[in-house]
Amino acid sequence: MSSRRRSWPSFSSTGDGPTDGLVIIIVRRYGTSIESVEIAFDSNALNEIAFRKSQAFSMSVDEFQARYVPVQEYSLTSEAEGHVHGETERALLDGLETQIGEIEDVLGEGEVLTVESRQGVDYPKTRGRQKNIVVEGENRLYFYAYVDPPLRMVRYRKS
Repeated sequence: MSSRRRSWPSFSSTGDGPTDGLVIIIVRRYGTSIESVEIAFDSNALNEIAFRKSQAFSMSVDEFQARYVPVQEYSLTSEAEGHVHGETERALLDGLETQIGEIEDVLGEGEVLTVESRQGVDYPKTRGRQKNIVVEGENRLYFYAYVDPPLRMVRYRKS
């Protein structure tokens, strides 16, 4: 995980959403509810691109759709290459997390960022290939990594 710090807003007990004006929040649909999540990217995990429930926010899907309207959709992807497989995948995930951070930085008051990619349907996966190269007369592996399909996210604003 990266060292990027996230500010989490406080929430009212009624589930109305942020109450102190802070807006950096990522949410994802789990069945019939929308839950807040944290980035849990891990180049050593089977599912490298992951989000972990944070339990800071929860709302029914119907209520969320009634209170929030979509503003902008993002398709995030990343690429990296290098001589060490683990470092290449870590650079790929860092690039993806940086893009999410850039979106978070432009969120306005009352806005949230949703993970729209769905498990088993269009969820992003790290992919890669390798080739043999000759470096100073020795055969070496060189790694290429990329995200496919892209991570789909949507910025929502309170209506």
